[in-house]
Amino acid sequence: MLTLEAQRWITRGLPFGIAVLAALMLTPLAGVVAMSLNPEEAIASMERITAPISAPSRPSEVGALAPLFTPEVQRWSAQILAWAQAYNLDPNLIATVMQIESCGDPLARSSSGAIGLFQVMPFHFGAREDPWDPETNARAGLSYLAEALRQAKGDVAQALAGYNGGHTVIGRPERWGAETRRYVYWGVGIYEDARRGAAQSARLQEWLEAGGRSLCEQAARRVIR
Repeated sequence: MLTLEAQRWITRGLPFGIAVLAALMLTPLAGVVAMSLNPEEAIASMERITAPISAPSRPSEVGALAPLFTPEVQRWSAQILAWAQAYNLDPNLIATVMQIESCGDPLARSSSGAIGLFQVMPFHFGAREDPWDPETNARAGLSYLAEALRQAKGDVAQALAGYNGGHTVIGRPERWGAETRRYVYWGVGIYEDARRGAAQSARLQEWLEAGGRSLCEQAARRVIR
């Protein structure tokens, strides 16, 4: 989701879309996405996608999660299926975002200040809301994802770009920063494999080897009781 730096640029009077780009250019990339594939490879991979990847029109009919997700994400399967019903999202898409954002760690925090399961920036919460509460974090994150998917007309790649870079980049790939391109690369590949019900995902393995494994190890230490 949008970084705190983006919001600061907005408050300085820059238009929303320009503010997002300025923040992406000036903020050092950090976290799993930053340790991922280099931008040139990500861009080349995106160019190989020749058609939009659409989410199911009736996600509530989708059954259990694909088995490819890591155990740290699988332990949230009951909640993910409930959130899929509540926000009319494919549970495999929810799991894909959770995988990349936190690997199921409800206490995850990025260097930019994003927090929780879905790495939501604090300014998305009300004064009396607990952003660390999984249900509250999911409400903010998945509402934002659902709106991104609506604006993207069901195109998952565009929706993922909007979740990472802000809704104003949807349909405008020329505005995607390197971080957003990497995010879409990981998300599209993992989600495609999950949609097929695959037991393993080469893209997920790439993500783990690129730095995601340490995030999952941290999540595994924070077992929900």
